[in-house]
Amino acid sequence: MLNDVDSAALAVFIALFVLVTGMGFVASRWRKPETLAHLDEWGLGGRKFGTWITWFLVGGDFYTAYTVIAVPALVYAVGAYGFFALPYTIIVYPFVFAVMPVLWKVAKDKGYVTAGDVVRGRYNSRSLELAVAATGVLATMPYIALQLIGMEVAIKALGLHGEIPLVLAFLVLALYTYSSGLRAPALIAFVKDIMIYIVVIAAIAIVPSKLGGYGEIFTAADAAFKAKGSGGILLAPAQVVPYASLALGSALAAFMYPHTLTGIFASSGGNTIRKNAVLLPAYTLLLGLLALLGYMGHAAGLKLASNNDVVPALFKILFPGWFAGFAFSAIAIGALVPAAVMSIGAANLFTRNFWKVWINPAVTPAGEAKVAKITSMLVKVGALLAILLMPTQFALDLQLLGGLWILQTLPALVFGLYLNWFSSTSLLVGWAVGLVGGSLLAWSDGLKPLHSIDFGAGKVAIYTGLIALVANVVVAVVVNLALRGLSQPRPASEAA
Repeated sequence: MLNDVDSAALAVFIALFVLVTGMGFVASRWRKPETLAHLDEWGLGGRKFGTWITWFLVGGDFYTAYTVIAVPALVYAVGAYGFFALPYTIIVYPFVFAVMPVLWKVAKDKGYVTAGDVVRGRYNSRSLELAVAATGVLATMPYIALQLIGMEVAIKALGLHGEIPLVLAFLVLALYTYSSGLRAPALIAFVKDIMIYIVVIAAIAIVPSKLGGYGEIFTAADAAFKAKGSGGILLAPAQVVPYASLALGSALAAFMYPHTLTGIFASSGGNTIRKNAVLLPAYTLLLGLLALLGYMGHAAGLKLASNNDVVPALFKILFPGWFAGFAFSAIAIGALVPAAVMSIGAANLFTRNFWKVWINPAVTPAGEAKVAKITSMLVKVGALLAILLMPTQFALDLQLLGGLWILQTLPALVFGLYLNWFSSTSLLVGWAVGLVGGSLLAWSDGLKPLHSIDFGAGKVAIYTGLIALVANVVVAVVVNLALRGLSQPRPASEAA
């Protein structure tokens, strides 16, 4: 209803949204190449992004709008267990520092654009290439849908209801991504990240003072969890292993996604990636401060229809309308950057590893760029339809499966950078076992991310994606040993 709308908040929101929209279209002339009709330029920004651009871009598509909404919501709902996102975003950076410069060099030297390209080049296997590419696209779709959920929460907090505002916002996103490619989210990421930092600093400085200080906040949160009989501000002993396995599995999966790999491939060099592995943990500090808003929701006595409303509700009741509008626009704009990069990453995979291989092997570079542009539009439309036509819980469940799925591409993508031992057949069989087996395990658990294993001394819950990855690797090793045994020539005495 229009009488629910805060005019000051809406005015600030619209002004900032118009600003970033203009930046999105202007981005086609930023660091202007000879042509955008080439996948290297449209989909990877010419592979010329330096340390600061990469920092904002990777930070922008890794720490997403839904992260800003979902992490405090999870902490509000379950307490300390929701903080697993912090160790996961710390563990990941040594992995990035060690592995990603090697992957970047291979991609740069060979002209690879996607993970599927890297796998095909290493193993000369179209089947394994298709498996990796299809998994990437499949895992990305619900991730884009989650950005829409984050934007939807921010728009509803303004008092705007219905689907039209969300459709218009994503239509604008689709148009400037089509026009400017990766340069658009890279440029917008500067504004988005600065806004998010301002919002978080303001929140941690002002909200505690209005709620009686951090002591009162933790006391109120602890009392709320005890009253409902679940959760807590400290981990229970039984939560330690699940917490650790979620953190480790999520860290290993994080840079297998097409959007994070796109940010890596767009970097100007290995040293740029290493510097970012050192600098990006600053976002983890930001994430930890954001997570505390979940506890602050209890101290503020919020009564919410959905846990996802905790951050917008805090800003609505504790800040003036204009700053609440600023915060909501930061969240909404925070959806644009990752959604754009995700759609570009998925489009690159479809174009290079499906269209060029199976439909039109003779496609020109300009043709590749055109197919990728159209695909990026269709991917966004698909994500939008998923949110409009399906229950929100469906997108959440699919995203949990997406993490499990994308984790199964790690052996094929990473092992080949260091080892000559695995065959494409063994990795393909391992991938299939991990993907199908992990999905069935998750389905049997009601699409929950954890599976309980009885070790004799008691049951321990472990992240299902990690269980599937272990099965993936074990099967790949066994199959490879079997294939090597079959290929060995038999001694003459045995042959006789």
